[in-house]
Amino acid sequence: MTMMTIAALQKAAESLLSSEKTDVPLLDEVVNVMNRSTGETQQLASKILTELKEQEGSWMHVDGILQFSQLMQTKYYALQILESLIQTRWKTLPREQCEGIKSFIVELVIKISSEEITDPQMKTYLQKLNLVLVQIVKQEWPKHWPTFMKDIVGASKVNDNLCLNNMIVLRLLSEEVFDFDVEMTQAKAHHLKKTFCGEFQAVFTLCHAVMETSENAALVEATLRTLYRFLSWIPVGYIFETNIIDLLTQKFLRVQMFRCVTVQCLMEIAALSVVQMERNGGYIERVISMLKHSMLQIMAIIDPSVDLAEAYKRGTDADQKFIANLAQYLGTFLKENAQIVEVLDETEANTDLKRAHQMALQYLLKISMVEDVEIFKVCLDYWNWLCAELYREFPFQIDRPLIGSFPLLNRTPQEPPRRALYSSVLSDLRSVMISRMAKPEEMLVVQNEQGEVVRELIKDTDSITLYKTMRETLVYLTHLDYKDTEMKMAGKLQNQVNGREWSWKNLNTLCWAIGSISGAMMEDDEKRFLVTVIRDLLGLCEQKRGKDNKSVIASNIMYVVGQYPRFLRAHWKFLKTVINKLFEFMHETHEGVQDMACDTFIKIQAGETNPFIDDILDGLSSIICDLSPPQVHVFYEAVGCLISAQNDPPIRESLIERLMQLPNSIWEEIILHASMAFDKVKYERV
Repeated sequence: MTMMTIAALQKAAESLLSSEKTDVPLLDEVVNVMNRSTGETQQLASKILTELKEQEGSWMHVDGILQFSQLMQTKYYALQILESLIQTRWKTLPREQCEGIKSFIVELVIKISSEEITDPQMKTYLQKLNLVLVQIVKQEWPKHWPTFMKDIVGASKVNDNLCLNNMIVLRLLSEEVFDFDVEMTQAKAHHLKKTFCGEFQAVFTLCHAVMETSENAALVEATLRTLYRFLSWIPVGYIFETNIIDLLTQKFLRVQMFRCVTVQCLMEIAALSVVQMERNGGYIERVISMLKHSMLQIMAIIDPSVDLAEAYKRGTDADQKFIANLAQYLGTFLKENAQIVEVLDETEANTDLKRAHQMALQYLLKISMVEDVEIFKVCLDYWNWLCAELYREFPFQIDRPLIGSFPLLNRTPQEPPRRALYSSVLSDLRSVMISRMAKPEEMLVVQNEQGEVVRELIKDTDSITLYKTMRETLVYLTHLDYKDTEMKMAGKLQNQVNGREWSWKNLNTLCWAIGSISGAMMEDDEKRFLVTVIRDLLGLCEQKRGKDNKSVIASNIMYVVGQYPRFLRAHWKFLKTVINKLFEFMHETHEGVQDMACDTFIKIQAGETNPFIDDILDGLSSIICDLSPPQVHVFYEAVGCLISAQNDPPIRESLIERLMQLPNSIWEEIILHASMAFDKVKYERV
């Protein structure tokens, strides 16, 4: 097809916009220019098509365009005209015209979908026809098309290809009515939902028959995708009083082609929370069966010993999507059905359930290590909920029995049954949280995509939000068993010192985790723990060579110190050591280190009252000599916090004079130079 000139386009515009009958070949040429040309010719073609589309009677030419056009893009354009008519002016059309349009589209859809389609353009054309058909159904059904459900179910029995397309139409209709109902009035949306539920029996029978007997893989997959859209709103009897769950868990979950959508279906069922239903007789057993059978299939698909994080990296897109869907299913099921599947008193009858429950938790732990933030957020949502539940149920530590001559006090404390059930899982979860800890807002020194250590210029709000949720979860985990948390962190810190797990990433996540649990331990335990942590970090800073290494360690020392001001204020000698180290970092020119040193200094000095101020003021010039003006301002603010704590007015005034001595002397020197060269001072108009 040759490209039209501007003159030819102008002539085509006159013909198309004034003629009562559309010249379809000419329209094809204009559409071709629109899609393949550039610049002025494309703009003119676009203008012609827009004006033609906006003509009041343009929809009357759609049937001719769809029948005679040789260009698929022209047919798409015609369907846009028709869709606009249906959405905006359908109620104003005479009934015979509505019936005519409906019959034309239905016949066209049936004609195209009855044969197997391999051409991608034809598939797209059918998709657009389906969307137009659904818009007509929304307008016509049930008042003017009461037999729609009967018609579409009946037509599905003609052949598999037609049935497959009808499944797609039903799925689209479900999405329009239940997911995108904001486009309709509330009354209309409610009416369509009620009608869909009332006439669903025939649709369910069709879906069920396909799932049980069809050997057409494409049809089965389309049916499963349609069922997935139905599960959130259909009456629960269709789910729990049929064998749908068995078909999903025992027939389709193990088939690679169906496993992704099958897990999505199971996730929707898991979200129904049968415990809260008034009439759930037998439903609980169905949910238990769903977990047991689904876990058997998952264990066959993914070996329990496999490194899922590594497998995810090597997996195909379909494999990765399956793991993402599996995370949603397990997290949803374990959260919504915890009361049903938690086995607190194991017997021979519930051994299989307990094993399935434990395996579900183990798989979720493995998925939590996958290097994908969105998948991790799904897992974290469940872990945060679980830890909060266990803490609220029994917000007390389980301490060791006292040693002595008080037998009543020496009894072994009874651990709550639910906490005991999850004990080993929570221990593993602590390791996961420490190794995956998100970056807190205070960290200014980061590693960029090239592996370089640089100053962060823009706050990562997603990372900060993730950090807050992880911090809350880790605080709960610390309250549930502070000794295990301390042991995990101390062990990982030792592996940094001895080099077994040394890396910037590992050190960062460990220190961010240590900082996140500030205040979660008893003060004595916190003291013992922090002394070890800070001494090991200071030793690591001395041990490692290289500016980047030292900058990473320094930033982590400052972060940890800044999170525990209570501890430092209570331990004067340790505070003095830490602040001297901060002053040392203030001379470090690596990006971000000086800023963090100043920010940390002001954080830990707020409320400090000890006479270390004298040492600071004596060495003031040497401390701030390498700082930029904004950093000096932060430092002075921190020292001001110290001075404000002095209640004796004469001493406070003396400290202020000493603090301001350096800037005052600089200012006096500036004035002196100005007075000596007064003629060089220029007054500018403001």
